[in-house]
Amino acid sequence: MATQSREIHLKAYPQGAPTPEIFETKTVDIVDPGEGQALMRTVWMSVDPYMRGRMTPGIKSYIPPFQLGETLDGGAVAQVIAGGTKDLKVGDYVVGFTGGWREYWLTDGEGLTKVDPNLAPLSAYLGVLGMPGFTAWAGIENILKPKEGETMFVSGAAGAVGSLVGQIGKMRGCKVIGTAGSDEKCAWLTDELGFDVALNYKNFETSDDLARELYKHAPKGIDTYFENVGGIMLEAALSAIAFGGRIALCGLIAVYNDQRRAPGPNNMANLIGRGVLMRGFIMSEYIDQMPKFFAEIAPAVASGEVKFKETVYEGLEKAPDAFAGLFRGENTGKAVVRVSPDTV
Repeated sequence: MATQSREIHLKAYPQGAPTPEIFETKTVDIVDPGEGQALMRTVWMSVDPYMRGRMTPGIKSYIPPFQLGETLDGGAVAQVIAGGTKDLKVGDYVVGFTGGWREYWLTDGEGLTKVDPNLAPLSAYLGVLGMPGFTAWAGIENILKPKEGETMFVSGAAGAVGSLVGQIGKMRGCKVIGTAGSDEKCAWLTDELGFDVALNYKNFETSDDLARELYKHAPKGIDTYFENVGGIMLEAALSAIAFGGRIALCGLIAVYNDQRRAPGPNNMANLIGRGVLMRGFIMSEYIDQMPKFFAEIAPAVASGEVKFKETVYEGLEKAPDAFAGLFRGENTGKAVVRVSPDTV
């Protein structure tokens, strides 16, 4: 068994877009588990856009900021390799929000959920069956509430959240329009995931250009919009939103790295005249609905009805590159880091 563990620390807060240079890798001794503790081996770890907000000190948010010089944390799938708790024994696999950015760690089991490696690939518990998947489902179920025959629009549609949003929209009987940042991603959305329309946002210079294109595919306007990006996407959606439309604000990745606040959309008045609901949310608001999400989506993943793709980075040392790549649009589907083999 290994006697040392690598872990990644934040050594400087990013100024603008994050780069690998703000991280550093340290090696620490592995401590044997005590009574009621389990020693965990991280198998897969997640990098997610929300982590950028934790790299801005002094900003009050729903989750504490990362501290300089301390081990980062984040979503991970891990295996118990020694010790144990009341609920965990050697060999069990778990998913939780504390095991990322390190190879080995101790836990009392709090906040960890056992997962079945036979139901789906372990990495899927960080994506389509994990936090991004539940985020997509919760925003649709609680805010958008789509009706059969409506038109749904989703930005960042080739990402971990957006790709499932569109598929659930199709399951609900909607026409689905998505945006992505390359022709290859757009082809994946339509050819494999069943989106009705996929638009390469790089082909549109202004929000008005994008709004006009949306109206071509939705002459009566878009009924629901799942927002992952912001910027011209949000402005275009506000221009093309239908009467009685609903907007779920999940993320604004286009502005996360801005060092100056960009001007807000100049067409917010459409919310008033068209009777539109726009609500921001985080998935933890609806955590009690997780069993309902899993009951619907897990069988669909197992049967192949719901498809997913991952961008895989090999080795803990690649985590900084994986995180920086999120903001350069390098991932299709969920970005994950394989820290160690699924089985040893």
